[in-house]
Amino acid sequence: MDKYQVLQKYFGYDAFREGQKELIDSLLAGKDAFGVMPTGAGKSLCYQIPALLMEGITLVVSPLISLMKDQVGTLNQAGVHAAFFNSSLSAGQYYKALELAREGRYRIIYVAPERLLLEGFLNFAMQANISMVTVDEAHCVSQWGQDFRPSYLKIAEFIRMLPKRPVVGAFTATATSEVKEDILAALDLQNPTMVTTGFDRKNLFYAVRMPKDKFTETLMYLEEHPTESGIIYCLARKTVEEVCDKLLRHGIRATRYHAGLSDTERRQNQDDFLYDVCPVMVATNAFGMGIDKSNVRFVIHYNMPKNIESYYQEAGRAGRDGEEANCILLYAPQDVVLNQFLIGKEVEREVFEQEDRELIKARDRERLRQMAFYCTTNGCLRDFILRYFGEYTVHYCGKCSNCLTEFVDIDITEMAQALVACVKSCGQRFGMTVIADTLHGSQSAKLKQNGMSANSCFGRLSEVPMYRIRQVMQFLNQNGYLLVTDDQYPVVKLTGKSAEIFTKAPIMMKAAKELNKQSASVKAKKEKKSASTAPADTDYGLFEELRKLRLQIARQERIPPYIVFSDKSLKDMSAKKPTTREEFLKVNGVGENKCKKYGEQFLEAIKNTL
Repeated sequence: MDKYQVLQKYFGYDAFREGQKELIDSLLAGKDAFGVMPTGAGKSLCYQIPALLMEGITLVVSPLISLMKDQVGTLNQAGVHAAFFNSSLSAGQYYKALELAREGRYRIIYVAPERLLLEGFLNFAMQANISMVTVDEAHCVSQWGQDFRPSYLKIAEFIRMLPKRPVVGAFTATATSEVKEDILAALDLQNPTMVTTGFDRKNLFYAVRMPKDKFTETLMYLEEHPTESGIIYCLARKTVEEVCDKLLRHGIRATRYHAGLSDTERRQNQDDFLYDVCPVMVATNAFGMGIDKSNVRFVIHYNMPKNIESYYQEAGRAGRDGEEANCILLYAPQDVVLNQFLIGKEVEREVFEQEDRELIKARDRERLRQMAFYCTTNGCLRDFILRYFGEYTVHYCGKCSNCLTEFVDIDITEMAQALVACVKSCGQRFGMTVIADTLHGSQSAKLKQNGMSANSCFGRLSEVPMYRIRQVMQFLNQNGYLLVTDDQYPVVKLTGKSAEIFTKAPIMMKAAKELNKQSASVKAKKEKKSASTAPADTDYGLFEELRKLRLQIARQERIPPYIVFSDKSLKDMSAKKPTTREEFLKVNGVGENKCKKYGEQFLEAIKNTL
């Protein structure tokens, strides 16, 4: 059997995607490989196919239990014997799995990095014929990565202890040039084949919104997409609880996930999401890494994350099946302040010296600055993300909220002068919120306590909407007229350019054109059309019937629905309407094992609609 036959038999595809063949060929030839491929690009096939063609066992080092569970479940559904070793197994299950592994039962074994050097697993590895070690989520090995795991630093040591060095593969979806260098060094990759397929996820629609009420905006979206599954990310546990409770009161089938819940509740809530019992998950960033749910149609960030890497990874959990999906970020300037506070409060990383800790904090603050720029840019959002990762493209994608928004130049000279005057008059002692509240004439007790209600600039911009004052302040910060410090409690400072505000007139800023209700409706329709370009020949009535059948099978077998078939497979069935086994095998994602297992039921459902 060759790689093409394995691809069709077990995974139901008849062609490789970009980069897959090159990486597979490298590993099969015994040469190390390093792949940087976006979520949904098919990284797992790059090591699973060689694993099925090699003689020995493949170890896949994976950081999270949920990731292993999903991958092993999917492999077993496809007819591949696989297992995982992590803390979710009882002692009895662990030793039984080790026994079966020694007997050669499994071709692919997923293992947590913390388990590699434990005596029982190490003894097994020393005696087994390990042909390949694959490191998934390889960015976890880098101290500069957003998900650094100290246990990943032990992987190279484990490989060196094996009787013979296996071929080594490393894969990740997010890696800046510095992170790539760390991965190469820390994993001791030897002259690897390196493939970067690019970071562009063409099926994702990116949007940044600055709503007056984030919850109302979120609820409206969910009510417009009642059948879809998605994730809502919040920065704080308290926000997760509040948003989830409100959604439940409005009849939305939602659940929650954060580190403050018990292990039992987290597992149950995660399963409820995976099995579509609760299709909406409200969570902190503790949720999602390794979640392989393919039918996530939207990711809403209720708060701005702390860096582009985290945003790209979290938003990338939408549309893993290649179908259209929405990535919406609800921005408020207060999100920047909260993230600054969290960076300052982060637990000191014990494995680093003090000098390194300070470097990491400084780098985190710069990443936060870039994230804030993303949220306030008037340029193409996709282009901003791609350029951050070193890819240069056209400045218009036609598939993000900025590209579908008309911007106009507005004169902000008067507002800019008022802002600079306020910062100067208060002795450069306060942050953005106090400055904005002072100029707007807020009656808050805080302004009375700190004396700003008596400031000469108090109420000077009372007729200007608060969102506009904040926009102008961000513009002045980004263009060097003001400086927001990187301290734990950031304050607004004057710069060498501040005085130019009074001599260089007019000061112009691009801003979204104010829309009337009719224009807003047209824009919303454009966004919806841009974000949902399904094949014209998809029979959506049949698609819904097949989804019901999929859910019924999933509940009977106690597996997530997407493991039966992805939305992409169901849409392809709905378009092709196969009536024979041969035709069914031509559906995207239908391999021999799934055809044998489910073909009859789905063919019968299709025939009943013809």
